[in-house]
This record gives sequence, structure tokens and C-alpha cells, in this order.
Amino acid sequence: MIKRSIFNDILAHLDKKEMSLIIGPRQSGKTTIMFMLKDFLEKEGKKCVYLNLDVETDRVHFESQEALLSKISLEVGKEKSFIFIDEIQRKENAGLFLKGLYDMNLPYKFIISGSGSVELKEKIHESLAGRKRLFELSTLSFEEFVNYKTDYKYEDKLQDFYKIEPTKTTLYLYEYLNFGGYPRVVLEETVLEKTKIISELYQSYIEKDIAYLLNVQKTDDFTKLVRIISSQVGELINIAELSSTLGISLATVKNYLWYLEKTYIVHKITPYFKNVRKEITKSPVLYFYDLGLRNYVNGSFGNLSNPADIGFLFQNFVANELKLKFEQTATGLHFWRTTDKAEVDFVVVIGDKLFPIEVKFKDIKSAEISKSLHSFISKYNPKSVIVVHLGAEFSTKINDANVTFVPFYKMEIIWK
Repeated sequence: MIKRSIFNDILAHLDKKEMSLIIGPRQSGKTTIMFMLKDFLEKEGKKCVYLNLDVETDRVHFESQEALLSKISLEVGKEKSFIFIDEIQRKENAGLFLKGLYDMNLPYKFIISGSGSVELKEKIHESLAGRKRLFELSTLSFEEFVNYKTDYKYEDKLQDFYKIEPTKTTLYLYEYLNFGGYPRVVLEETVLEKTKIISELYQSYIEKDIAYLLNVQKTDDFTKLVRIISSQVGELINIAELSSTLGISLATVKNYLWYLEKTYIVHKITPYFKNVRKEITKSPVLYFYDLGLRNYVNGSFGNLSNPADIGFLFQNFVANELKLKFEQTATGLHFWRTTDKAEVDFVVVIGDKLFPIEVKFKDIKSAEISKSLHSFISKYNPKSVIVVHLGAEFSTKINDANVTFVPFYKMEIIWK
């Protein structure tokens, strides 16, 4: 069993009246989390009901709120109980259905989960305003991955492990960059089996989510778009160029990109700017939620060899770690580009403070930074600058900025 960091957060929320809504990519581990919560509660003598809308015999109980409540009452009566509902996106008008249940002031605590469909992300989120807390479960973070790979031996002292075992840490990084964090992929031992699983996951996503959401059976243009994006990780997205390459309209490209975001395949980072004449202001960059899925689409799953490609993957890795730490906070995450090609990978905005972050997939030995980062420091005078790399931690001072070179596993220095 792979432990998930979010488990304790959801567990602590079970005492709240609000519905606990667990959302995230297909096959990211939501059902497993629900069963773990159910087992925990039942061991404490609590009554639970688990229903899955992917199961035909369960689905019949969702024809109406009355039908569902009759089923729940049959199982646990009318006393305080915990009701787990899986794959809620299969229910038409699920948001209004759940809102009605909540407003009945029932003695039941509802724990709901579903894949990242538009229905779940948009309509349920809106309908349950003030009635739910949202828990987003992505694929395994690097920390969760390493804890599992080391049998949780260093769970409370992972930073010590990283520092004392740098070779093993780097090997784990390469494995994570190569295969990503889908739980079923991580659990498999061989490249062949990992490849079969990631292929199955992707095909299931295309056939079940995208064909349904776009109301089409032919998804060739969509899959071609995903393939192109997989080769442009961290690069500016040019919608007009994508439209021309694919031979489809600008509106269709925008629509496809919107679906890719809403279904947890990619996430977008927007530019940071002050000078609209000299800095990029509109074009975003895209990163994949899961590196293994990106590699599968790109044809490099289990076979990373291009140094430049690994460098962009490492940048994607840092983007995901930053997103994980800053989501559902007021912190802004951006990048910086100018029309004359100067660039900084990430700009973290906390209140009126800026923290530029440069990412380098190498072991930096001397306190040197790029011309682009120098340019940003001169223009914006940040007090703190971070360079994420593969080597040790050290620092220097440039102008009035403290420039800290940090190993990739110690990025918490950014948010502490």
C-alpha cells in the first residue's frame, strides 16, 4: 500500500458537516484513499456505506435522492454514518443532486470522489459552494514516491536520507522522471508491465473521458495535439501555430486545451510582466501533471536519453512540486520572458515579494547565474533568488539579492 500525504487531511475533515470532495486524474488513487478511510472508520466501530457509480448494481440507487436514501437507511439506518460515493461524475446533474442531499440536514457524512471531468470540476464545485471542501489528489509526489521505494524507513527523516544517500536519491529522481507517479505504474516492477499500465491509462482517458466530453468517436486531432504539447514542455504555447499544424480552427485548439486542463493532463502557468511592450504578457506555458504520461505520449517512456529533453522534464518536475505546495493559497506562480529572449523559469509572487527561480539539470559548483537571471534581478530587485539544481546547497549575493543554490530535494526553502 502506498501512503498518501493527503490521507490525514481528509481524515481530519471527517468530523466536519461539509461534504469531503476528492477529485483528481483518473487512476491517481482516489478509490484506494476511500477504502483506506472506510477501513479506518470501521475499525473504530463507525458505520459506513460504499457505493460506486461505475458499478451497475450501485448505479440504480442514484435514480433519485429518495432511492439513495432508502438504500443508505437499509444498510445503516438513520444514525450517524459515513457514506462513500465513488465516480460521482457518472451521475447527471450531480452537483444539484448532492446539494439537495446536503440541505436535508441528514445524519450522514458524505465523502465523494470522481475523476477530473468537467462536470465534477465545474458544476459540482459551483453547486456545492459553502457545502464542501475540495481535496485534489494528483499522482504520487516525489516525496511519496521515495517513501514508498524506501519502505517508509526514512519517513520522518527524508531530508537526512537525501543528504547522506545522494547517489540513491539521484537514481530515484531518474526513475521518477522516467516513469512518473501513477500508483499502478509505480507498483509494477518491469518496464514492460509499466508500459502496459500507462498505455491502458491513456487509452482509457481518451476513450472514456475525451470521446464522451467532446461527443465524438474520432479523437485523432486531440491526440495529435497532446503529442505536440508533450514535445513543448515549458515552451510558450502558440495557438495559431498549433491550429495551422493540425489543420483545425483556433476555437477548436482552445477548446481542446481547456479540456486538457480540466481533466488533469496539463496545468498552465502564465507570464509575469510589468512592461507590456518588452515582456511576454499572454502566451502561457504548459506542464504535464504526470511525467510518465508525458513520456508515453512523447514516445520516450522508459527510455529517456536526450539531455535537453531530460532538462525540460526536470523543469516540469519543479513546476509540479511548486504547484503542489502553492495550490489553494494566495501565492502566484508565473514565469518571465521578454521579447529579446531573456527568461526565468518561475516567478513566485507572495504579496508584494518576488522570488525568481531558475532550474538547471546539472550539479552547479560555482556561484554563477545566467544573463537572464541577472537581467531580472536588475529590473525587479528581488531580495531572494533560488537556483534549483542537482548539487549541494550554497549561496552568494548579487546586487542586493541573496542567491541560494538548492538541491532539488530541498525546495521547501522557497516556501519556508
